Amino acid sequence: MTRTVRAAIALAGTAALSLGVLATTAAQATDEAAARQDVKIGLLLPESKTTRYEKFDRPYIEAKIKELAPGAQIDYYNAAESATTQQQQVNTALAKGDKVLILDAVDAKSIQSSVEKANKAGVKVVAYDRLAQGPVDAYVSYDNRKVGELQGRALLDALGDKADDGEIVMHNGSPTDPNAAEFKAGAHSVLDGKVKIGKEYDTPNWDPNNANQQMSGAISALGKDRIVGVYSANDGLAAGIATALKAAGMNVPLTGQDAQLDAIQRILLGTQTITVEKPYKPEADIAARMAVELAEGKPLSKDLTPTTVTSGSGQKVPATLLTPVVVNKDNIKDTVVKDGLYTVQEICTPAYADACKKAGLQ
Repeated sequence: MTRTVRAAIALAGTAALSLGVLATTAAQATDEAAARQDVKIGLLLPESKTTRYEKFDRPYIEAKIKELAPGAQIDYYNAAESATTQQQQVNTALAKGDKVLILDAVDAKSIQSSVEKANKAGVKVVAYDRLAQGPVDAYVSYDNRKVGELQGRALLDALGDKADDGEIVMHNGSPTDPNAAEFKAGAHSVLDGKVKIGKEYDTPNWDPNNANQQMSGAISALGKDRIVGVYSANDGLAAGIATALKAAGMNVPLTGQDAQLDAIQRILLGTQTITVEKPYKPEADIAARMAVELAEGKPLSKDLTPTTVTSGSGQKVPATLLTPVVVNKDNIKDTVVKDGLYTVQEICTPAYADACKKAGLQ
């Protein structure tokens, strides 16, 4: 064989190898593009009475999904506090061919059968904010026990020497929400033995109207002069409680959570003591990243699964738990304003102008 022939054969081999590499690269690119095009995500939120879901969670999650996968299909559902409705919505999402469900459960226990159905269909489930029971694939929330601890500590600090002068009333969240149990446990870990609890309520569906009725009943039963403070698990409940307190001519320390706009304004007026901010965007962004990676058939990135939690049904679930922050009159600008939740103009409407000036917001 001549040198020229050998060179030609070698050249042909190199060309074939190059073509093979190109073909493999092209195939991989095609597969990745197909995966991106097949990103179909169902977003299932529990209710709309709490302003966070429609104002923050939904738009943040949808925006991040579209940033990561511009061609993604997003099917949105809100269960309006109905566990039955949410189960039906899961069925609809599965029928539409959604590959991943971002699920904030109305009832973490009753949704288990729907999570199992999704799992059998090969559909991944990202539990959002509340840890659903069943074979969940990933979970993102805040350290909910820490939330309760922060609320309890803030209430004790606000009571000061008056902690021994009377009783507090506790308004916990919905008994179907696993987060509510953690808030409650965290608060009790701080409050028990430090204050006397005159009345304690679990509040179905986180309904402010129920909280209002509960508080009115507690005032009648205990007497307004005996109540020195109120634990409220979130700002929605605090709104109903504050109305009952005002009607009775009372103003005592009152906690909350979620950093709702009306709660920030009550804090400025002094009719609510603190709220707990759980910045929505970091939580929403992580949920969107989890969902897109799972929809594309990728293993979850390590930074998305720094810990593991155990659900009520005993499953070990890879998770991210973020850190909550207490908001009071002195740090509104450095928390909810800095985090982009609200502008000073949104907070400081004419009715709150004087309070805003005193708090240094204007």
